[in-house]
Amino acid sequence: MALAGVVRRIVGRRIRLRDVEVSDAELILHLRLNFGQKISPTDPDPAKQVVLLQKYKADPGSQYYFIIEDADGAHQYGCVRIYDLKPDSFCWGSWIISPDAPVRAALESAQLIYEFGFYSLGFPGSHFDVRKNNPRVVRFHQTFGARIVAEDELNFYFRFSRGEYEQSRLKYAGPARG
Repeated sequence: MALAGVVRRIVGRRIRLRDVEVSDAELILHLRLNFGQKISPTDPDPAKQVVLLQKYKADPGSQYYFIIEDADGAHQYGCVRIYDLKPDSFCWGSWIISPDAPVRAALESAQLIYEFGFYSLGFPGSHFDVRKNNPRVVRFHQTFGARIVAEDELNFYFRFSRGEYEQSRLKYAGPARG
């Protein structure tokens, strides 16, 4: 599997994912503090968010952090990360969609993450966790085809294979691989 370095943009039908910039610190902090209550806690100090983004930018390819925006980049709708890269699986999370995002932004951003992880990065599987107190996102992943493989007091732990994604892609008419 060949990992990509810096990925500038992943373009979908209605939205795109673009690599975060240090200048996105305020946007990410706003998203995490206002709409990210069901993900890991965030320090409200903007300077700490800047430091985290500087560290991310200094280590390309160890993780991928994207801003979810409309197709021409005029409106930002959320953020999402790929991290915890293992030989056979990538983790994705820190997925936040603002309430003013178009209806299909969540589905299309998930499809773009899977397209990137499975085909551009070459992983055969994905793993991720979802807080138990977030039933809407748990249901989304289950409907999409991901399987709960473990749980603890706080989280459900999911696995999703490339083959399972390919079945889901047919069902949801996702972006063509290319």
